[in-house]
Amino acid sequence: MLLHSEDMYCFPEDNSSCIKEVRTGTGNIFLFTLLSFISVCTVFLNLLVIISISHFKQLHTPTNLLILSLAVADLLVGLVVMPVNILGLIENCWYFGNMACVIVFVINNLSTVASLCSLTFIAVDRYVAVNDPLSYSIKITFCKTSVFIIAGWFFSLLYVVIFLYFNDNLLPSQIMIRCHGECVMYIKYTWMTVDLIVIFVTPCSIILILYSFIFNVARRQAIAVRSLINSTSNRRRARGSFTSETKAARTLGIVVCVYLVCWIPFYLSSLSVENMSSFSLVWTVFGWLVYLNSSMNPLIYAIFYPWFRASVKNILTCRILKS
Repeated sequence: MLLHSEDMYCFPEDNSSCIKEVRTGTGNIFLFTLLSFISVCTVFLNLLVIISISHFKQLHTPTNLLILSLAVADLLVGLVVMPVNILGLIENCWYFGNMACVIVFVINNLSTVASLCSLTFIAVDRYVAVNDPLSYSIKITFCKTSVFIIAGWFFSLLYVVIFLYFNDNLLPSQIMIRCHGECVMYIKYTWMTVDLIVIFVTPCSIILILYSFIFNVARRQAIAVRSLINSTSNRRRARGSFTSETKAARTLGIVVCVYLVCWIPFYLSSLSVENMSSFSLVWTVFGWLVYLNSSMNPLIYAIFYPWFRASVKNILTCRILKS
């Protein structure tokens, strides 16, 4: 696309303004449309999860409360983070000022960290439920889960503030810009390593260890049930139990695989370059992989459950408006 001379800068009246780059063409339009569709789907699916768990009292359980926290974090990604990044792909100019740039950075990092905290809490919740089902209702209560969720969001916000402050991105006056109309986060290489350990290695290790325990417990239970089969009716019950265990193991496997696929490329690429701009190609591609994790979470954690399908049917048919 050719720009007129007065349109070649983000702010034509400012001599220090950035050069404007508008990306057009069939391929770019298709990409923007696809990413916009993903953003809308992310918001829609997570809203369905939030409305379902919030509206139906039958769904007010500790596990669903964790899923609700995860959906809120993922909703922020689809509602704020994805649209801002789509605008950045269409045009490189930032017209909203440094304060809005800082707010976007905070929401971006807060939503991703809070999402990872929720995933870790869900892994802990399922480990306790499988490993010690008799005392699960005593150990995991609604109030305790609420406290852990609040603590997780507080930790996420505190970590984001510290992370942005020490990388000189927290205050509008601290942001290093090459020209007026730029909104870019520069991260120090040492903090890349810290972020890798705190936000990826630690939660990933916890999730993998807990899920490995869950797999082992489910396998032992299936073997124990099969060993006690004596009658035809017991065979049928055991076959159903084994099938449910297999489905649970398959769902957990999907969770772990999606989590690793979305996050490993992002952190490997971030460690390979000392200063990466949020507009670079590698950063953009692998960053969107992380955002896609927010689109997949409601599918993995909610759509596979019968209660979610039933609640979605009631929501879409407006039956929840009836007494």
